[in-house]
Amino acid sequence: MSIDTDRHSSDLATELAPDLRGLERRGQLPSWATPAALGAAAVVVGGLLAITGFSVGLFVVGTVVVFAVGLYVLSRVVEGRRKATDRLVTIVVTSAFLVALVPLFSVVITVVGYGITRFDAQFFTNSMRGIVGEGGGAYHAIMGTLIITLLAAVMSIPVGTLTAIYLVEYGKGRLARAITFFVDVMTGIPSIVAGLFAVALFTLLLGPGARLGFAGAVALSVLMIPVVVRSTEEMLKIVPNELREAAFALGVPKWRTILKVVIPTSIAGIASGVTIAIARVIGETAPLLVTVGITTGLNLNPFDGRMSTLPVFAYYSYTQPGVPPEPSLDRAWTAALVLIILVMLLNLVARLIARLFAPKTR
Repeated sequence: MSIDTDRHSSDLATELAPDLRGLERRGQLPSWATPAALGAAAVVVGGLLAITGFSVGLFVVGTVVVFAVGLYVLSRVVEGRRKATDRLVTIVVTSAFLVALVPLFSVVITVVGYGITRFDAQFFTNSMRGIVGEGGGAYHAIMGTLIITLLAAVMSIPVGTLTAIYLVEYGKGRLARAITFFVDVMTGIPSIVAGLFAVALFTLLLGPGARLGFAGAVALSVLMIPVVVRSTEEMLKIVPNELREAAFALGVPKWRTILKVVIPTSIAGIASGVTIAIARVIGETAPLLVTVGITTGLNLNPFDGRMSTLPVFAYYSYTQPGVPPEPSLDRAWTAALVLIILVMLLNLVARLIARLFAPKTR
């Protein structure tokens, strides 16, 4: 038995010897080979397009294709199939990532380029009451956006968080399945449907033609609640059950375990989910257009009369610019820039909250 095993091992080693020697002979491309291949591909594609007609899009795509094929062939000859495949996949993944960044950078550059024109003190301190043409600002719209979004968050965050806690920690049976189903349905409803729901509700309560900021907050909360529920639910699910069991073993009640163990452990993810939900609704135009309307003056009371919001302000400024159109278009781009800044600030606040309230690891 031992003799047969030794003979089999010897035969296997003999068969693998050429392959092992081949692996030992494989070289490795120098560190400058990748940028050199990319530069050569750019020169080749640029030279061909200079003859046939230059195009930035064709130049970028052609350079990436020639670079990928050339580096794969070169690596296949020098380094072998596995390393060449690894390099090819790396190029494909990196290219896909850069393509995904193009629209993001394009939007940011465009909005900043056009919006910086009216990014001044007057834009943040004046309203549009009595303004025709140049001048004026979006102070009334900024305040309206902050008030309505704050009201929507106050209504949505507790409801969404408590619903998620129920589904993860307590929910079983038909009620939990029904809630999950309706949350899934609400996640996909169009924003205009939420606006029409709020209009119908307040028409029944206050009569036809009712337009007020609280109605807009209700419409936004309809869009915000399912996002909060879904994100919070996923964060609670990834909390290890061992933490719950350890608390139960110490005699801690379930509600206190949730309050002192589960939520602090997942607070970073919950804060990120809430931020995503707020960012989801802060730029909505359609529901605010039908529930809140538009006004040129400042109104800080969401329970009385129309209010102005940044999305609706930008929409009207861009679609109904007046004569001359340039001042209104500048205000529209600046309003879009302010919305982007607000979303960025919300993300920074979420990260700060996550850092302050996350459980300490040491």
